[in-house]
Amino acid sequence: MPLHLVKLCVGAESIQDLESWIAQRARAAQARGERFEQQHVTRMTPKRGDEIRDGGSLYWVIKGQIAARQTILDLRGVVDGEGVSRCAIVLEPQVRPVRPRPMRPFQGWRYLADKDAPADLTESGAGLAALPEA
Repeated sequence: MPLHLVKLCVGAESIQDLESWIAQRARAAQARGERFEQQHVTRMTPKRGDEIRDGGSLYWVIKGQIAARQTILDLRGVVDGEGVSRCAIVLEPQVRPVRPRPMRPFQGWRYLADKDAPADLTESGAGLAALPEA
């Protein structure tokens, strides 16, 4: 059974903001002639990485609610420009809206058991994913 992560999507006002950031980074990579790979770099490496790699997703908290998820493709150790070890969470670029659930602010990320993960809107109700977030 997969294990998921929950993380604040700092600065995003909506799922559309997150999607536009991803699209902007993809266009920039394409303009440089590079292959686009979406990564979210975090300070700590999850200790339960094998469970996360087994079909886990990163659930984004936007404006105080778990609002969307992206499938985690890999967890990679990286070194930043200052020589500090970090973890790159490699994500599928597709953002999937989920049934909103309130969540208080926190630092870093939290584990989320599969049984506690909110359902995708496309699975839980016909046409709900097409509705505006407001």
